[in-house]
Amino acid sequence: MNSKLDLVVVGAGIVGLSMALAAVRRGKKVLIVERNAKAVGASIRNFGFVTVSGQRQGEQWVRARRSREIWEEVASDAGIDVLHRGAVMPAYRAEAEAVMDAFLATPMGEECRRLTPAQALEHVPRIRPDGMRAALWSPHELRVESRDAIPKIAAWLEQRHGVSFQWHTAVTAIDGTKITTSRGLIEAEACIVCPGDDFSTLFPERIAPSKPRICTLQMLRVMPSRPVRFGAAVMSDLSYGRYEGFADLPQARALCARLDDELGEMRAEGIHLISVQSADGSLVVGDSHIYGDAPEPFAQERIDRLIMEAFDQLFDLPGRQVISRWCGTYASASKPVMIDEPADNVRLVIVTSGSGASTGFALGEQVVDKLYA
Repeated sequence: MNSKLDLVVVGAGIVGLSMALAAVRRGKKVLIVERNAKAVGASIRNFGFVTVSGQRQGEQWVRARRSREIWEEVASDAGIDVLHRGAVMPAYRAEAEAVMDAFLATPMGEECRRLTPAQALEHVPRIRPDGMRAALWSPHELRVESRDAIPKIAAWLEQRHGVSFQWHTAVTAIDGTKITTSRGLIEAEACIVCPGDDFSTLFPERIAPSKPRICTLQMLRVMPSRPVRFGAAVMSDLSYGRYEGFADLPQARALCARLDDELGEMRAEGIHLISVQSADGSLVVGDSHIYGDAPEPFAQERIDRLIMEAFDQLFDLPGRQVISRWCGTYASASKPVMIDEPADNVRLVIVTSGSGASTGFALGEQVVDKLYA
């Protein structure tokens, strides 16, 4: 098998799977090598929220639009349920409404529209209407259950497209076409390394200049006391002040100043509320952002409390209960993506913005097209 391999992909998270998909669509024979027995990192610990509106204006937003198209294709073919589509972003502060209107006036907002509070409630019942000035409707977003979707994509790549997998195998060195692993030597014409937030195993000297950090987030699963059906993802004023597609607009400066004044503790912990629904009716809610040189191993009750405080400010769901909690991590740097070329036939790819699920498929096409140009 090794003598016939066109490409080895290191890492079986969403970025690695995206590279493999782009390659097999070019007719390449691909092997994915993963150090764990299954994907366990950021790709399965997130919202499963394929986000377009709010991505950084320019190439990142374009990647998200293309990735969303590929998600539709993959989900249909791989048997992945799309649990809901679109996003509703209520604006409770005049400054948030100004950011929303400014966004709608940009090319990014052309297919989005302004909702009245009553229209927002039609999409997502139990949003608090009191004080809501308006809401943004974005039709682009998709919601899947990540912990189910990622294994299904891997199985689909293997069964439908002939991608091979070598699990529980660490890659320790790459020298030309020779790839040294904990289970022996592999040979392939090319290699794409997708290490996630592992900055020290492969090409650390090439990763270091980007000064990456590790972002740790806290997330919760919340069960309403009575059934309620969300027809879209929901974000809040805090998201207008954090997502770069909104926060980079000049109008966001006033909003951020007000949020810092009114919700300073939440802002200090990087909290911007997102809530999406699962098939059982529970809600995935989060999240916070703590940056450092290593993952934070212990969740803080104070941060969970702040997340739920933001949740209760947005939703009228008395009796809701937190039924599970977890932490996620991802690589973070000043640019949303790091793409490097350690050799003519080797690429190093790290999504450094927590947007792997939202932009990975398009990034795969971009990297593979250039590799085989």
